[in-house]
This record gives sequence, C-alpha cells and structure tokens, in this order.
Amino acid sequence: MAPFGYPAFRAIWTANLVSNLGSTIQAAAAAWLMTELTRSHVLIALVQASATLPIMLLGLFAGAIADSYDRRRVMLWAQSGMLAASAVLAVLGYRGVLGPVSLLALTLMVGMGTAINQPAWQASVRLQVGKADLPQAIALNSLSYNMARSVGPALGGVLISIWSVSAAFAANALSYIGMLVVLARWRPEARAPQRQPMLASIKVGIAFCYGSVPIRKVLLRGAVLGFGTSAFQALIPAVVHDAMHGTELDYGLILGSFGVGSIINALWVTRARRRFGAEVVVTAATAIYMVAALLLANAVTPTMAAVAGFVAGTGWVAAMTSLNVAMQLRSPEAILGRCLSLYQAITFGSMALGAWAWGWVADEVGLTFALYASAAWLAGNLVLGFFVPMPAREEGRVDIVREPAPSSKVKSA
Repeated sequence: MAPFGYPAFRAIWTANLVSNLGSTIQAAAAAWLMTELTRSHVLIALVQASATLPIMLLGLFAGAIADSYDRRRVMLWAQSGMLAASAVLAVLGYRGVLGPVSLLALTLMVGMGTAINQPAWQASVRLQVGKADLPQAIALNSLSYNMARSVGPALGGVLISIWSVSAAFAANALSYIGMLVVLARWRPEARAPQRQPMLASIKVGIAFCYGSVPIRKVLLRGAVLGFGTSAFQALIPAVVHDAMHGTELDYGLILGSFGVGSIINALWVTRARRRFGAEVVVTAATAIYMVAALLLANAVTPTMAAVAGFVAGTGWVAAMTSLNVAMQLRSPEAILGRCLSLYQAITFGSMALGAWAWGWVADEVGLTFALYASAAWLAGNLVLGFFVPMPAREEGRVDIVREPAPSSKVKSA
C-alpha cells in the first residue's frame, strides 16, 4: 500500500477506479446488447475484440506519441475522445437506432482512445511514485481495474434491467469526468520529451525490444497466453444468453465473479512472484485459466458459470500483472512508452484475433467445442516454460533513469 502515500498516485488511482467502473459497465452493456441484435457468435465475440483490436493496430504509434509528447496531455486528449464516443453511443441508444455495425464502430472508437491512452498512462506511473514502489504501484493499478470488474458488470446488469443499455453507456461517459479533472490539475516534474519522426521513433522501440532476449520472452508469452484466454471473455455473453437462457443480471454477476477472483489474487500475487519467481506464477495462472475454460464449457447454470468466472479471474490477474511488471522493469525510461505499446499491441492484438477465431469456431462447431479447444491451447502453453521461460529476477533489468542512444541501434541492457 506504500504508493498511496504519494498524493498524485492516490488521486489518479481513485479517478481511474471510477473510469474503469464506467468502462466495465459499458462493456457488459455492449456485449449483452449484441446478443439481442444478432445470433452470430462472431459478432458477439467481436464486441470484446473491438476493445483490444485498436491496441494492436495503433499501439506502436501510441507508444511513440507517449515518448514524444507530454504524457499528461496525451491522456487528456485520449480521455476526452473516449468521453465523446461514449456520449454518442448513449444518445444513439436512447434514440433506438443502434445496430450491430454502429455498435461495433462506436465501441471500436472507444477502444482507439484506450489504445492511445494506455502507453502514456502506464509510462506515467514512474512520475507518480518512487522507483522502489513501482512494482506495487503496477499491482495496485491492476487491482483498481479488477475492483471495477467485480462491481461494474453487476451494476451494468442492474442498469440494463431497470432502465436500458443506454443508461449504462451514459454512466460510462460521465465516469471520464473525474479523470479529466485530476489530469488537468496534475503537474508532474517530467523530462522534456525528445521528439523524432514517427516511424524512426517506432523503429527505436522495436529495435530495443528485438535486441533484448528477456523482453522477447515476455512478448512471446503474452501473445500465446492472450490468444488462449480470449475465448473465455469473448464467449461468456453467448454462453449466458444462448446456452443458459440467462438474464442480463446473470451475465453481470458472472462477470462480477471474474473481478472478485482478480481482487483476491491481486492481494498476494506480488508476494508470490517475489517468492517463487515470474515463471511459476505465469505457468500456474495458465493452468488455472485452462480449468476455468473447462468449467465454463460444462456449466449449465449461472451459478456454475460464476464459479468458472471466479477461477478465471484469479488466473488472469496473476498472469497479466506478472507480464506487465516484467516488461516495465526491463524498459528504459526514454523509450518506455514504445516498449509498453509493443507489449500491448502483441498481447491485446492476440486477444482480438483470438476472440474472432474462437467466435468463428463457436459458430462452425459449437460453443462447448470452442471452450474445450481454448483449454487445449492453454494446456499446450504449459510447456513454454521449458523452452521460453520468463526472465529471471535480475535478467535484463535496466536502471529507469538510463536512456538509450537516440538511434535505431539500441542494444539490450
């Protein structure tokens, strides 16, 4: 809890919790609305993909922007854009003119704002806390997101059942206001960004990551894990709506159980990583998520699906937090945004591709088969620890104040 001793971190964390809450409410509403607009499992899965696909497509450019411009201002513009897109989504929903294509287009626009915001936001954590508290700050940010995931979907289900999906979209638009106020008042002491041509700047980040063996390991593990885990979250709406004939409240509570599992695991995952190492934690998390996919495939009631969601949440936070920390500790400050954006582009891009792929499998063969296939994929990933292990504790770590030379020929630390 040491990072909460920093006023800037405390204020941004609180505002981000509210924003995350709104985002999870909107995500649940959009996914449920798509189940009512179409019977296609691919389109339902693409709602999940629309939140991650922009990170793959725009991530590298977003990283270069985060390193070339004032990160606080980048976040302000990105948050403003997401507010505008969410407001349009709410208005169109109230007017009853949303269809599958317009719903996907607007959720994609919100995803584009997230893609621009994420590298700047993640890189700005170093401006909020001291070096020694950075891993804890990263874990607390993950906890914030998962706290929102534990409550947001259930609130979304309530809003949908009492009012409409439009109320959920409006709630998300309002949730950005607190973050905008906090960012407008925050004045961090940051280095002056070194601007380069966009493509040259991206090339520097790619060259460093390619030349770093530890980072290459993290990127590969993130890619294969992201593809396999995407099935669970992408297909939950279809499982609840089509297989169980559940309600929007059932759907929200199942997603909420995912968040509860994430919170509980987030409380001890840092300690486990320090004691056992990142490889043990990531491998265990993969196995846990595999079990969750099998549980969901065999669930016949919302309660059984909620148990699967809880199990999946524990595996999710353990894996993603460990990958994020490993990446941050091995990326120099001057190109941190580009390194993180490459990680996010690969990891979340594989999630977007996985969501489409598992949705296609569900359409062609069936929901149950798609979930079994994703579990088989995760089972195959368990052997990666023998061939591509996560970096050891001190392997490839860099001093966060050291900067690489401003050229494309950047060597690993």
